[in-house]
Amino acid sequence: MIGTTKKPAENLPKKGALQVIGTKKTYAFSEEDISLSKIGIEIGRVTGRYILPSLIVRFSLGFIVFFVLLIYTCRSRHNSIYENIEVFLRGSTLMPIRYSYKEIKKMTRGFRDKLGEGGFGAVYKGKLCSGPFVAIKMLGKSKSNGQDFINEVATIGRIHHTNVVRLIGFCVEGSKRALVYEFMPNGSLDKYISSSEDAISLTYKQMYEISLGVARGMAYLHQGCNMQILHFDIKPHNILLDENFIPKVSDFGLAKLYPNEISIVTLTAARGTIGYMAPELFYKNIGGVSYKADVYSFGMLLMEMASKRRNLNPHADRSSQLFFPFWIYNQLIEKREIEMDQISDEERNNVNKMFITALWCIQLKPSDRPSMNRVIEMLEGDIENVEMPPKPSLYPNEMIEEDLDVNSNETESENDGSISFIE
Repeated sequence: MIGTTKKPAENLPKKGALQVIGTKKTYAFSEEDISLSKIGIEIGRVTGRYILPSLIVRFSLGFIVFFVLLIYTCRSRHNSIYENIEVFLRGSTLMPIRYSYKEIKKMTRGFRDKLGEGGFGAVYKGKLCSGPFVAIKMLGKSKSNGQDFINEVATIGRIHHTNVVRLIGFCVEGSKRALVYEFMPNGSLDKYISSSEDAISLTYKQMYEISLGVARGMAYLHQGCNMQILHFDIKPHNILLDENFIPKVSDFGLAKLYPNEISIVTLTAARGTIGYMAPELFYKNIGGVSYKADVYSFGMLLMEMASKRRNLNPHADRSSQLFFPFWIYNQLIEKREIEMDQISDEERNNVNKMFITALWCIQLKPSDRPSMNRVIEMLEGDIENVEMPPKPSLYPNEMIEEDLDVNSNETESENDGSISFIE
């Protein structure tokens, strides 16, 4: 019968074929395909056993070498910083006391009492084994090969003056660097110059005496040492007060030492604090950089001390009071009385001398500013002998416009149209 006829035997799968029964399809692989599969399996086995471990080892070694080089570079940089410091210390004959880091930690009782923090590091209260309290400045990571540390030790490490903070000792141990100063219980002048009602107040007599002390300290730095020391960061925060409110100039991290015969110094970049920095640090056509840059900073400080307020007041009611020295100049030139609370006639005269002296100190041209010795004479002398200076200028253009009418000794620069003044 047709329905029961069997298919020929040749239509059946040959030997070696894989048959999937049911509705599934049937796949057949040749001996060549199986041979290639075996080769692939062998290659995978060899790769897994030999090549992959080799790659992992190479990657790991590369990773380790990278980190070793990174650590070496960092350590080399740190070693360079501390080598610079050690070379300086070996060649120095000043030598305040050198403390270990363990001794510093013991003095501060584990850095428990933090007094404040500045641009170069945190300051902690400590106590020497002999009893006196000290202020210990822990310097942060140096960005200048330890130059901030060297500046401090090289300047105040060599001098002793009533109005300059005394460096008692230091610590250099690995990455730990510390400076040990005499302790100033009344803190910095900064907290006494404030417009807030709850601020601690000093009398005008105290402010006058403090201004004289700061002036004497700065005069000593400029002309009283065998090298002139330019501070470059005179401001209220860097004037410390002892238990009797005797002022001490402090923080010599930006200071520079120069031979006394050098009148104009070279700087690679401006340094100081905005609001107290002399204009010649920015404008090259008004005069070279010298100790007169410190005089300018002192003038801005003196103005704030006399008025017990900040020079810049962005919340002033009138634009003339935005920059306080301009307002003070107008008041003095028009002989208007400046309002002051609870002040005697003697104190008023001293405050007016402080204002006039400050206006001389902040003259735009360095050559128009007095020396610090002359500043002391002006502050100590009679107010009748202190003349009013010209109105101070903030920018060279203001000075140039005024001088064009009265000064015939100027020449115009061919390069940029600025004015060069012939001294």
